[in-house]
Amino acid sequence: MVAAIAVGVPLPKSDFLQTSLHLRHPTNPPVGGFLKGFCFQSKPKSRTRDFISLVVASASTDSSSSSSSGRFYLNFTGFPFPLGPFLNRRTIRTEAVKDCIWLFEQEQALGFSSVSTNIRMTVIKLKSGGLWIHAPIAPTKECIKLVKELEAPVEYIVLPTFAYEHKIFVGPFSRKFPRAQIWVAPRQWSWPINLPLEFFGIFRSKTLRDEDMSTPWADEIEQKVLSSPEVGIGPYVEVAFYHKRSRTLLVTDAVIFVPRQPPECISKESLLASAKNGLAVKILSKGKDVPQEPVVDNKMSRQTGWERMVLQILFLGPSNLLEPKASFAQMSQKLIVSPIVKTLVFSKVPEKVKDWIDRIMQDWPFKRIIPAHFAAPISASRSDLLAAFSFLDELLGERFVTRPSLSLLFTYLMGKAASYFPPDDMKTLSSLDQFLVSVGVVKKTVSGRKR
Repeated sequence: MVAAIAVGVPLPKSDFLQTSLHLRHPTNPPVGGFLKGFCFQSKPKSRTRDFISLVVASASTDSSSSSSSGRFYLNFTGFPFPLGPFLNRRTIRTEAVKDCIWLFEQEQALGFSSVSTNIRMTVIKLKSGGLWIHAPIAPTKECIKLVKELEAPVEYIVLPTFAYEHKIFVGPFSRKFPRAQIWVAPRQWSWPINLPLEFFGIFRSKTLRDEDMSTPWADEIEQKVLSSPEVGIGPYVEVAFYHKRSRTLLVTDAVIFVPRQPPECISKESLLASAKNGLAVKILSKGKDVPQEPVVDNKMSRQTGWERMVLQILFLGPSNLLEPKASFAQMSQKLIVSPIVKTLVFSKVPEKVKDWIDRIMQDWPFKRIIPAHFAAPISASRSDLLAAFSFLDELLGERFVTRPSLSLLFTYLMGKAASYFPPDDMKTLSSLDQFLVSVGVVKKTVSGRKR
């Protein structure tokens, strides 16, 4: 969900350093905010030509000020909600499937607030011995080193969505692996000016097509595209993938699983900042007195910080940040659709989403799911996915589009009851949705109506 600008100006050949100036331009995230920013980068001279390039993309900076750990990354994208951390990004690598799938995670903060979550890149080793990379993250020295430690060439870099927080790193990451092919989700768009991908620093990319069996990885990884009508100023586009050998489903933002404990990549400083009783807690405290004791660095404080982060990410304005445990317990440890995505996107196009989910369930017997945020890998089956999307049947006025088995039906009904969102926490999000509909920013419904 991002706009980008790139302008190339040829210069005469010289022995001076080639300099690139990177600028980021406004974009539209799913909920409010126009994103812009800038960073500067110096590169060695090129034998072909020197140029000045204006590119909307985040870029790692190799300078004397870089930390010895290789985590330095200058990033000030987005206004009024730039994507932090702004100078330092730690990368955590874990092995999800032995010798086959690895997860790379970094912290992602919302502007100058105390709200953070994790953002994930997934790497799959293909039968060719090369790497297939899903949703690149910031290419810090540490991150690139961890990729190269897999001792396999990067063959494909995949952008599975149009969303800003995933798109912003594709250009910088691909420049670290210039021989890799870049594949992107269809119908990329930006706001307020709809610019081509080249203006975003993404060059020579190919388009991901629905159920395309001509991709170079088709015998190992299948794909299905959710391409909705416009839900507001643009469509929602996400590509799901299925790695057949490991029976793994990859999504971006379609579903999440909130873990009880915070991800390792989120810093203790962020957690403790969220645990402080600041202005947000005072506003969202249900009128109770808010104590002002200093925050002590211990497990309880960090847990409180994590619970507050999660509720703000899911609901924007939860009912009670002072005492978040009850709402957090209701939203964690289960497969769900994020309340924001459900309210502002999926509820607008239920027929499109239902068709996408039904095709995934019919064709892919997955046993684990890897999303781009929160916990992963998630041990989950088709019945769990059916339960997470049970709200679609209510919107469409149909019990089932397909005929599930009795075991699927039982799990569906149990999951439907478990996926209930706390109504008090939904009030702010529902009010926002009504406001956006009233001013025409989003549509009340595009396909499907409650009967």
